[in-house]
Amino acid sequence: MNSSWPVWAALIFNGGPILLGFVSFAYALYLGRHLDAMMEALKNSRCIYIWGPGLRKQGWFGCFLLVTKITGVVMMPKTSIRLGELDPVDIENFPPYLKRLLQVDAVILVGGAIWLVVACLLVKI
Repeated sequence: MNSSWPVWAALIFNGGPILLGFVSFAYALYLGRHLDAMMEALKNSRCIYIWGPGLRKQGWFGCFLLVTKITGVVMMPKTSIRLGELDPVDIENFPPYLKRLLQVDAVILVGGAIWLVVACLLVKI
């Protein structure tokens, strides 16, 4: 199987999504420092008062799962409100600085996923 790409370009292009996955993981763990403030802002939401206390005690993995869950409900509030996971008042009063931090996490995840799909498609061609 011959490739016209230089080896360094293929490694960077195909390894980029993996690197972004590690960056996203590390950033979610960093966001764990703000987890108490996020949980307090969403205290009336079902996703927090059901999952929050149990996951909070599970160490770094529980912190990662909780930050990922909060990122999902804050970035897609209409869906989460419809499903009953999120209280509309909580999302309305959610601190803007925390929302920006969660938006960065979502952009890293979506960017890595798009990059991965494009890399897979180009490898198949």
